[in-house]
Amino acid sequence: QVQLVESGGDSVQAGGALRLTCSKSGDAVGSCGMGWFRQTPGKGREFVSSIRTDDGTTNYRDIIKGRFTVSQDKAKNTLFLQMNNLKTEDTAVYLCGLVFRSYDGSCVRPDYYWGQGTQVTVYS
Repeated sequence: QVQLVESGGDSVQAGGALRLTCSKSGDAVGSCGMGWFRQTPGKGREFVSSIRTDDGTTNYRDIIKGRFTVSQDKAKNTLFLQMNNLKTEDTAVYLCGLVFRSYDGSCVRPDYYWGQGTQVTVYS
């Protein structure tokens, strides 16, 4: 049984920073890593970033490159997302999930395994 628990969400002024944490227990057959996704009423759920468990290869959504950094502590089954220079459009519920190989071999495809999410609000 997989459990994912996010923390670290908060309200922050634009230009500020937050660090999100996701603690994982259990695993799923075929999972290649963990990822961050975000959800808003208008845009639905979108990919933010992911990291392969075995070699640490990372993937990022283009619009957050250079501002967000994903990392992991494999020994503690923990995923992090350092978010710098936050913008109002980053406001969303951030969820972590297990990711699987996509059609092109990248480790970005989500499936059934999600945390409950943590709210990030960025105000101007």
